[in-house]
Amino acid sequence: MSELALEVKQLNFSYGKKQVLHDLTFNIEVGQCSFLLGPNGAGKSTLFSLITRLYDQDKNNIKLAGIDIKVEPLKALAQLGVVFQQTTLDLDLSVRQNLLYHAALQGISGQKAKVLIQQQLEQLDMFERQNELVRQLNGGHKRRVEIARALMHQPKLLLLDEPTVGLDVASRESIVQHIHHLCEQTGLAALWATHLMDEVLEGDQITVIHQGRVKATGQIDKLMQQTKTASLSQAFFALTNNRSK
Repeated sequence: MSELALEVKQLNFSYGKKQVLHDLTFNIEVGQCSFLLGPNGAGKSTLFSLITRLYDQDKNNIKLAGIDIKVEPLKALAQLGVVFQQTTLDLDLSVRQNLLYHAALQGISGQKAKVLIQQQLEQLDMFERQNELVRQLNGGHKRRVEIARALMHQPKLLLLDEPTVGLDVASRESIVQHIHHLCEQTGLAALWATHLMDEVLEGDQITVIHQGRVKATGQIDKLMQQTKTASLSQAFFALTNNRSK
């Protein structure tokens, strides 16, 4: 049996009397790049808020690297890195200062922090820009810094909430390739929420949710076979009850 980086089992959540998640169940294996697809209002943001414990839950429905986030929240969240849709970097600090601050929050200091910062920035071709103010960077370079920050404490699972929105094609492609490379080479698992179908590569795991329910899980060919369609976009529209053109 494969080791799981994320396990979501029969997850329900309501805002008052309105239930927005209905028995959500899916897994992500170590080393797997997994995409979460769903239209606006499908429940993606709510799911991410529960995984990160921005929202609490009544039952033990989520495990990170085998650790129940309800029972051992600090230990579980130590296995998690997050790249939010909106930038959360301090614009008036340099790239290096942002990463040093995050390292201190994670209990990483001294020589180890320096080594990890250099390692992450070199992988993202950002080491030469470590002393630049974040404010001076373009959108793609800011995203690279946020990815470096999310990976500094070497998590088992990386959450990405539409990280390429607003970026140019070259920046998008660079980030897509980098995350896939990390999953293949380091065993990192990723859960990537996106509306952009071309970011999904052959062999990636896909979970489609609609109206708070899992509609399908599997690779591109499985979803096309299930919906009798000729592309991922067509399969997505069929599963979410929209018309494909």
